[in-house]
Amino acid sequence: MHTSVNELFNALWQDYLKMTPSALEIHELLGGGKAIINDHVAFRTFRHPKLGLEKLAAHFLALGYEQKGEYHFEAKKLYARHYEHPLDATAPKVFISELLLEQCSPGLQRIVAGLIDQVDEGLPAQTGFLYSGAPWKVSYEDYKTLLEESEYAAWLAAYGFRANHFTVSVNELDGFDSLEAVNSALKNAGFRLNTAGGEIKGSPEVLLEQSSTMADTAIVEFSDGKAELPSCFYEFALRYAQPDGKLYTGFVAASADKIFESTNVNG
Repeated sequence: MHTSVNELFNALWQDYLKMTPSALEIHELLGGGKAIINDHVAFRTFRHPKLGLEKLAAHFLALGYEQKGEYHFEAKKLYARHYEHPLDATAPKVFISELLLEQCSPGLQRIVAGLIDQVDEGLPAQTGFLYSGAPWKVSYEDYKTLLEESEYAAWLAAYGFRANHFTVSVNELDGFDSLEAVNSALKNAGFRLNTAGGEIKGSPEVLLEQSSTMADTAIVEFSDGKAELPSCFYEFALRYAQPDGKLYTGFVAASADKIFESTNVNG
């Protein structure tokens, strides 16, 4: 396990940049060379005793994080939780989701079982697990079969364990006072935004607004060839104050549901 929050997130960020080179350009565009505060970082996994949500969460709990909200995405067959660090408000929140395999088709379950069989039992406890990539070999044929049923499963099969996205805290940006302004700057610079459910998901009424780029692409090595696929994306979050004056720190399931579509192949 990592010994500090910064050490872990630095390692995650370096892996993420390999998958998402545009993130560095966006970092410069929005931050102007200054440090950017991350609102949250998100991860995907399969619900399975060997690799379930808890296995990923253990790395953050060991660094003092605490479990907060839980979320259900019925249509996508996902369950998620988010975690916060109680002593460090600048530490990114963590959003971990898992695909509920028992709700998926026998065909998908069979392919995923074949992937999980290849994973060493001890992998989830290793220090670099959260940015270790795909610990299995998968064929392009199986990838396409997964994609027909679940984009989430196909992405996870192709990319494995790594940050699916980082998220800029718009509240902490200098020079931008709204998510509209951030989106305009991104579009003017030639970045493509996720328009599922509108460019901005959420509203001041639900205390959270979110937007995101569409994923970069990367070359994935399958067991039977290579393919260029959507990789990871960059998200932007603006939080509003609750009645007690504190910023809302949770997530809105209806908005997150649309953010998942930032890695859609035909997005």
